[in-house]
Amino acid sequence: MTFSFTGLSAFPITPMHQDAPDEARFAALIARLVEAKVDSIGALGSTGSYAFLTRNEREKIARLAVSHAGTTPVLVSIGAINLRDTLLLAEDAQKAGVKALLLPPMSYFPLRDEEVFTLYETVSRHVSVPLVVYDTPGTTQFHFSDTLMQRICQLPQVRSIKLPSGSPTAEEATARMKRLLPALPDSTSPGISGDPTAAGALMQGARIWYSEWGGLFPHLARQLTDAALTGQREDVTRIEAIFAPFWEMSARYGGSLRVIASAATIMGLAGPSALPRPLQGVSPQDAKKLATLIDTHQPG
Repeated sequence: MTFSFTGLSAFPITPMHQDAPDEARFAALIARLVEAKVDSIGALGSTGSYAFLTRNEREKIARLAVSHAGTTPVLVSIGAINLRDTLLLAEDAQKAGVKALLLPPMSYFPLRDEEVFTLYETVSRHVSVPLVVYDTPGTTQFHFSDTLMQRICQLPQVRSIKLPSGSPTAEEATARMKRLLPALPDSTSPGISGDPTAAGALMQGARIWYSEWGGLFPHLARQLTDAALTGQREDVTRIEAIFAPFWEMSARYGGSLRVIASAATIMGLAGPSALPRPLQGVSPQDAKKLATLIDTHQPG
């Protein structure tokens, strides 16, 4: 099955156990996503802690995801500080059978536009599967200009962009997407991340939702995706209200990973030390709140 870059792309965590990926629980998370009929699976995204894992661990997780995903397409991040390592990770991922590669512009020193373009141009020349431009300023600290994004999207392997739908604000992100859409090649599918504002972006022209919470609550995310893409505003409002307290807690923790991992532990989908060190889960008080929210709403 080819990657169509539409619908719901669910990004699961990579649960940890004794400082190594918990392969059995990861496989179970992939099985849940397949059962929920997500359109694709984003293993080893930021939510999947790719930046904390070794090359060998990332290769194993990519193979595990592909083997348990069946016909559901899998994409993985190949982000690394060194271009040499990025190319090696791309080779590993392609050998594992992934259908697309997610590429963020990682760096220790701030990158210049020409350096970022060279990154994408070089990787594009060395891979045979599609590339997704991963625009995530909250983690990479790099901000794509419209001109740079348009230039990168002309590269032959680039097939989608993953824009943050709430950065720096939802209104500015929407305005940016509207500016970019007419300038994108027909072969480049506009995608969105940033769960609290994703439905609005889907209703404004985005084609694919790269979803963090969809990796844990795939059935609910599936419903929200379908409602947004078909313009069912009442259903969107109803489903967003269920997600809202989870998103609010994510905002307080500076992102979703800590909260999602804590929720996965509460649900028995991850062990008590699910995060890569030195990251820590939510406070005991918020863990109790999470347990109540999960029990009340039973999102799936």
